[in-house]
Amino acid sequence: MRFVLTGDSDCPIARISLGPGESVRTESGSMVYSRGVEITGGLNTKKKGLGGVFSAIGRSITSGESMFVTTATGTSPDGEIAVAPPIPGKIVELGIDGAHQYRLNTGAFLACDETVEYTMVNQGIAKAFFGNTGGLFVMEMRGAGSLLVSAFGDLLALDVTPDEPLVVDNEHVIAWDASLDYHIEVASGMFGFTTGEGLVNSFTGSGRVYIQTRNLANLAQAMHPYLPTSSN
Repeated sequence: MRFVLTGDSDCPIARISLGPGESVRTESGSMVYSRGVEITGGLNTKKKGLGGVFSAIGRSITSGESMFVTTATGTSPDGEIAVAPPIPGKIVELGIDGAHQYRLNTGAFLACDETVEYTMVNQGIAKAFFGNTGGLFVMEMRGAGSLLVSAFGDLLALDVTPDEPLVVDNEHVIAWDASLDYHIEVASGMFGFTTGEGLVNSFTGSGRVYIQTRNLANLAQAMHPYLPTSSN
């Protein structure tokens, strides 16, 4: 993927260059502008007919992702599409190949090469009910190419080794190596009531975890006392 990041470092957009016939897939609704490209939309599934409709609906319900996917295809030598996430923060490129496959948290996906595929991986009932990692299923990226992910705030990479496991608050997880094992647990006390912390992801094995430095849940909680309330 050929792209440049422009704009403020806290609120960038990704300008992706596309030659004739070159395509990228983007998060539905993320386009800022385009020129020299054809934009097509479709159900977020490879199945055809009514089965494809139900498959896309099922993915949306169980994973929190959009029912639809947008594909941009270049129609001129200088085609370009600009995309941006809905929240302020960093955009980072992750390389996908045989040795690097990632699972993504809900809302992390922004764009990827057409050569990058993803599957929906069942993460088990316990992880789905007690975590913010995408519901019953999470996206696992496969193939070869580039993947763009977005974060609220900055995005940091943390390494996990067998001797150094990692515990991360669920709301801060963006992506992690598919080879890592993880499970959801209570940070401490009764759902964190004694420490102020809630549910966390515990990662073990060898790999890398990408985290965001801010989270929307904390922002919403901090703003709540200042929001207007309805009066009778």
